Amino acid sequence: MLIDELKETLKNLEPDINAIKLFWQNSQNNEKFESLEKEINQENFWQNTKRIEISKEHQNLKALKDNFNEIINLYTETIELLDLFAQNEEELLKLKPEINSFVKKVTKFKLELLLNKPDDSSNCFLNINSGAGGTESQDWANMLLRMYVRFCERENFKIDVLDYQAGEEAGIKSASLYIKGKNAYGFLKCENGIHRLVRISPFDANKRRHTSFAAINVTPEVEEEAIKINEEDLRIDTYKSGGAGGQHVNKTESAIRITHIPSGIVVQCQSERSQTQNKQTALKMLMAKLVEKQKEEQDAKEKSVEKKKIEWGSQIRSYVLHPYKMVKDLRTDYECPQPDLILDGDLMPMIEKYLVKFN
Repeated sequence: MLIDELKETLKNLEPDINAIKLFWQNSQNNEKFESLEKEINQENFWQNTKRIEISKEHQNLKALKDNFNEIINLYTETIELLDLFAQNEEELLKLKPEINSFVKKVTKFKLELLLNKPDDSSNCFLNINSGAGGTESQDWANMLLRMYVRFCERENFKIDVLDYQAGEEAGIKSASLYIKGKNAYGFLKCENGIHRLVRISPFDANKRRHTSFAAINVTPEVEEEAIKINEEDLRIDTYKSGGAGGQHVNKTESAIRITHIPSGIVVQCQSERSQTQNKQTALKMLMAKLVEKQKEEQDAKEKSVEKKKIEWGSQIRSYVLHPYKMVKDLRTDYECPQPDLILDGDLMPMIEKYLVKFN
């Protein structure tokens, strides 16, 4: 019966609701919000040197508080409605899509609560680089580019392709994306690392199985004053924009490549027709990478972490399309027997497992 099905759906949701209540209680978010509210309402608040950070934290907490109250109230109301319409099939049919939508909302909110690190709410830069495997890996890198574009579409993130280096025969050598949206970095940080693909090669006339690799690097956007960059440390080159072709290819040398000589970090941007705008965006990307490099070096000292090459044995996730179908995240042991869904941007189940385990 439909009533039993809907009650079972809500029963399965109960652990998430309880987890949300417990997290909220332990977080003391109500107390933090009230304290910030008093601070913001003071007459001389505009003189506070940290007013921007305080206002941002206040807005984030207000959104969390409103969502928390809405979800808890909706959960109670939905249980009451099921009891009220237990014998009314017509009303239950109307409730079913609303309950399914509510389940998704609860799952997403639980993830937002897990995103409690300082950079989690930031926009981010996502870089894709093909690895060992030539044309195979370049095609694989392009598949990953599509996967992240589809994920961003699903989550209503705004995405700008800052740089796009096409492969000689197929796919891409590399691409740089700027992803803007609430918790963009928090959701995508778990993609950092080497991604491995096993499949029958579409480029092999003998239909042999090939293994390909690509590296994903995700860095949070940082404030301009986060790190000081000396102009003397930079080599700035200009070149003609390339990309997918058509009218979007810029015939002037507006594309920018910046090399930070001390670190060897190279960033590129060709998304705008203005050389000045491309330079500003490239400098933002460089700043984010330098801050991330500082963090990595500190972590490496503390944990003796060794930087991985883009090759066998260093992957975080495997996508197998032949001889069987399976995507496995090697950090969380999450498995999905439907790689087509994952490659079409359905990453949230994997992201949730990662955040629950590591955030």
